[in-house]
Amino acid sequence: MIRLIFLCAALLAAPAQAQLAKELFGAQRAGSAQRAEPFGSYSRGCAAGLVQLAETGPSWQAMRLSRNRNWGHPELIDLVQDLGRHMDRIGWGGIYVGDMSQPRGGPMTSGHRSHQIGLDADVWLYPATDMTLSVRQRENLSAVSMRRAEGAFVNDNWSRGQHELVKKAAQDPRTARIFIFPGAKVRMCEDETGDRSWLRKVRPWWGHHYHIHIRISCPRGARACINQDPPPPGDGCAEARQWVNNILNPPPPDPNAPAPAPRRELRMADLPQQCAAVLSSR
Repeated sequence: MIRLIFLCAALLAAPAQAQLAKELFGAQRAGSAQRAEPFGSYSRGCAAGLVQLAETGPSWQAMRLSRNRNWGHPELIDLVQDLGRHMDRIGWGGIYVGDMSQPRGGPMTSGHRSHQIGLDADVWLYPATDMTLSVRQRENLSAVSMRRAEGAFVNDNWSRGQHELVKKAAQDPRTARIFIFPGAKVRMCEDETGDRSWLRKVRPWWGHHYHIHIRISCPRGARACINQDPPPPGDGCAEARQWVNNILNPPPPDPNAPAPAPRRELRMADLPQQCAAVLSSR
């Protein structure tokens, strides 16, 4: 506690707009006493009035509690709980929930570039059967990869349960996107025999073979929240197959491609102006 006080004092002594945002937001231990509202975009913003997902529910367990990242907008909390109840009904005990957001959103001290406005949640692909995990178990239990061949295919850990987890999350009208590795998207494209419209929201992305990343849309009335552009029309299956093709047969590198620019750490000046009030609120 004393260390945290000294950290906050040192940070606040620096010119406000020049301070690293991740240090300020990473030091917050609780949400702000404000109406729930996201400010900015998924990878450049903050959030007021976030709610903490209970560490333990009848059909969910929040994992890696030491990170204090089980916070989200009430709409996201509700979706996560709905998803847990659904998975309990169809044979899993529920779901294991990974990182959501910090108590007041903002850039994280490590890991994600997004998850900044309380509208993103990682849900493990590991079949959750034990809803009585201890704090230590939640720190040490390893998630299980579902991929093989660098993400071109699913492995033997993949089952209909993972398919139904992704499907249920994608069918929720609040969901904007779900990120998962390309081989899983292709497998679901091959296996789905009913309404395929939900597949449009399922987007292939690197990594995401231990968990799915659920992103919901800006809540109604959140005027300072910036939605991501919607996915292209169609089910996205051809695009996912192209990802797989490129994994199995990598195209030659473009000799004229510019070197990627180094990522700069976000400072308070880079965030929406409302974020200063989010930090200062009790």
